[in-house]
This record gives sequence, C-alpha cells and structure tokens, in this order.
Amino acid sequence: MIVWRAPAVDDERVAALAAEANLRPLTARVLAGRGIVRADLASRFLDPRLADLRRPDGMADLGRAIERLVAALGAAETIGVFGDYDVDGVTTAATLTAALRAFGGRVIARAASRQAGYGVGVDDVARFAAEGCRVLVTGDCGTSDHEALRAARDKGLDVIVIDHHELPAAETPAYAMINSRRADDAFPFKGLASCGVAFYLAAALRTRLGSTFDARELLDLVALGTIADLVPLTDENRILVAAGLKVLSARKRPGLAALAVRAELTEGPITAHQAAFRLTPRLNAAGRLGEAQLALDLLLATPADADRLAAAIDEQNTERQRIQELVWMEARAQAAEQVDAPALVVGAEGWHHGVVGIVAARLVDDFGRPAVAIGFKNGEGRGSARTVAGVNLFDALGACGEHLTRFGGHAGAAGLSMARDRLEGFRAAFAAEAARQLAGRPPVAVEVDAEVALGDLDVAFAEELARLGPFGAANREPLFALRGVVARATRVVGKGHLQLTLDHRGVLGEAIAFGLGGADPGAGAVLDVVATAELDTFRGARRARLRVTKLARRPNGD
Repeated sequence: MIVWRAPAVDDERVAALAAEANLRPLTARVLAGRGIVRADLASRFLDPRLADLRRPDGMADLGRAIERLVAALGAAETIGVFGDYDVDGVTTAATLTAALRAFGGRVIARAASRQAGYGVGVDDVARFAAEGCRVLVTGDCGTSDHEALRAARDKGLDVIVIDHHELPAAETPAYAMINSRRADDAFPFKGLASCGVAFYLAAALRTRLGSTFDARELLDLVALGTIADLVPLTDENRILVAAGLKVLSARKRPGLAALAVRAELTEGPITAHQAAFRLTPRLNAAGRLGEAQLALDLLLATPADADRLAAAIDEQNTERQRIQELVWMEARAQAAEQVDAPALVVGAEGWHHGVVGIVAARLVDDFGRPAVAIGFKNGEGRGSARTVAGVNLFDALGACGEHLTRFGGHAGAAGLSMARDRLEGFRAAFAAEAARQLAGRPPVAVEVDAEVALGDLDVAFAEELARLGPFGAANREPLFALRGVVARATRVVGKGHLQLTLDHRGVLGEAIAFGLGGADPGAGAVLDVVATAELDTFRGARRARLRVTKLARRPNGD
C-alpha cells in the first residue's frame, strides 16, 4: 500500500490561475501546490530567461578574483585550474579553462584523483608551482583545504577558491574565496553549484576584459554540473539549467556530442532527466573508478579526440555498473538487518570508494531512511552519506565527529572517512542523531501533486507539464497518484524494466517503470500507482506515457 500526500490548494485560486495564465486546470493545480498562484509569477517560472539572472555584485571576493586574473592574463602568467573529481568539479574546471583560454590565457587544467582523496592537496599545489603557475583556481573544493592553501601561499601561488561547501571556523589562507556560504556574501541566491559560480566569474571577467567571447557557450557545462550536484533547481539555477539544456541539445561541444552518441541521445532536445541519468553518470564514472582527468579532457576535447575519450568513459561506466551491483547486493543485505534503526550505516572491506555514494542513495530510495555506505581498505574507510527530509547530514556528521577522521559536504549529501574500529560506534551515534532530528515528525508519505484519473494525463497535458522543467532538487518532477488501476498487461523489458498497459476507469494507457521489473504484479492486478506523465514517440506518433515511480497492490485487490 502506498501512502501519499498532496498539497492543499484553494480551488478558486487554481481556477483563476488557469484562466489568467491560459493553463489547463491540473497544471495550475501543480503550480499552486508549489506556491505559484499569480499569473505573472507563473509566466516567469514557465519561461526562464537569462535576462532575469541577478547581477553578481554582492558575491564576496568576486572583484578581487577578477582583478588577479586580469593581471595574470595581462602578464601572460600560467594559470592553474583544479576541479574536484565529481561532475560539478570537472564542469567547473572545464568552464574556467574554456573561458580563460578564450581570453588568451595559458592554462594548465587538472582534475582531482579519488585515490588521493577529496579536494586539493599539498602535492597538487607543488605540481602546479613546479609547472610555473602563479595563480591557481580551484573548483568545487578548496574551502576546507587549508594545509594545501598555506603551502600554495608559501610558494608564492595565489589561490582563488570557487566552491559552495560549508566553511570551517578558521580563516581561509586563500587569496580569494567565492563561496555563497561566507557570512559576508551578499548575493541573494545561495544555491549555486560551483559551476554556476564559475559561470558568473567567467561572464564578469568577459565584461571586464571587453572580450567578444560569448559566455553562453559555457552553459551546457553549467547545466550538467548543476543537475549532477543536486542543488535546488530554483531561481538562478533554474534559469542556468534551462538555457544550458538548449546549448547541450545543440551538441556543439565535441566531447559532449560524442558522449551523447554513447548514451543514445543522438537527436532531439536533451532533457534534465536524460542529462541526470544518461550523461552525468558517464562523466562521474571516470572519477569513481579511475582518474577524473579523463572526464575533464573529454569536456575540453577537440573533434579529433572526442570519440576516443567518450569510448573510454563509456567503458568505465560499464565497469562501474558491474562493481556497483556487487556492492549493492551486500549493502542491501546489511541494511535489511537494521530493521528498527532510524538510519542505516553499512560498510565492508573491499567496497570500491567510487560507488558508495550511489549505493547510499539507493538505500535511501529503498528504505526511506538516511544512509551511509563506507568502503574500507586496510582498515581505513571512506564513505558517502545521503538523507531524507528532516535530517541535515552536515549537522548529523558533526554530532558524530569523534568517530570520524574527516567529513565534509552539506545538508543533503556528504562524504566522510573513518577507521574500521569506529564503525559500530559511529553507527549508534548516527542513528541516535537521526532519531533526534526526526523526533515528532509524521510518518513519511510520498509527496504527490494531485490524485488524478488516467484520462487527465493526455498528450496536451504532458506537453504543458514539460514546461515546468527542468526538474531536479527543489523542483521535482510532478507526481500523480492513481487509485485502483488495473494492469491489463505486463512484461519485463531491457535491464529489469517493467512495461504495463493500464486501465483506469475505462481509459487505457501505457506505462514504464524503470528498474521495477522485480515488482511485476502480473496481468489483472489492481494497483495504486504514483507516476509522472511524459511524452513518448512510438512509431512516429506522439503519445502520453506514464513513468511509474511506485506501485503497489491494493488491499484485497479492490
């Protein structure tokens, strides 16, 4: 049985919004449920424009960073760019590198190695200094890497940090740090990923230099990094991703065009969902299993190198999937033993560090509880944490700090390291802290936008619904609950996907449930379903299709 909850909305306001904004009533209901009840706000939401981006005047240290880079470009100094090993990190590095080279800069671009650990290290700084760099710009890291920043300062290397992670209490040794979490940062939107900050820096630098370079060419990189990092797709992020998906869909960047071929996205617009599930996992695979430098090289590739690099990344992604499934089976078995725990902590010797984040996210999806997955090697563990509404991971890990060697991240996702002999103590402490944060909260229900009939979700509605995208964190895909649906036909297709023909109140419709092949209810089953409506092209015809996220047999089949 599925428990769902839809927001309470004023029916009169919904009707007024539908009439004033020329929307279908169900679309207006979705918007109203998300706090958009005025036609002018709906219009701005449905048509995000770059012109609505707010100026970056309040960004702390932005001006200082620009002046130092202008000086470096004018003096032909070598500039180092260093990005973390995840998609936000490599897209930040690619954004900065592409812009600085367009401005005539001499740039050495490098990505972090997962084997060396998160962030910029002393060895990284030494290497840039040895290669003649006088300025180093870090992307998606550097805020907490004080030892490396001090080493850079000692070598006469000015470090500009571009990041969005939590700040430690100590004062930064960086030459400049652009991070919205600074207390003195006055930019009104605090949700930018590092690649978004990099875009603002590149655009401001272009203006300062009077360059003819079109900074909008960087937005495909910004869209991928923003989507992958699960920052809220609201305000500036919504505008950047909407514009970036158009640039991405043009497939002008050789490396991403080659990667799209590997992901079977050869034509038509690329959606946020496709970017999230078919492009960013491939880019992430390089950093998860090998060297993220491969992903950075692909993003900066010429047409001559693009196909070769895309093939190498695709091969690593296939291997990542194999390793991930092996770890997942063990992790799920461990989680199943923690029946009454308010949070899950799983770990084992030999689990690959590169897949524990994905495993933690899957545990949250399956069990509805915060989860930490840790891979140990020779007694030292590195792990990732994911969470549910109501549990702030950064605060939770801080409360368990005595068991950890190191941790970092933000409220929704975090990384940590610990010794093997602290696992049990950490498991107990993390569970206790999760229980404390969740105390008094009602049972978790699936958040839906409305309970509907299948006939409501037709082609015209699916077309209109797509305008609410791009979807992601803080702007999830609209979900609809359908009660008492009959499965007329079911079959498992592809890699464990469930295809269904549904009958709801005499209306037939097609549905796909990715990854739910093991939950095949069989023909004739009466179900409750949670799904979104999407457009599907079948034999040249466009049709509405349900993409099911949850399904369950109704009690007593009625």
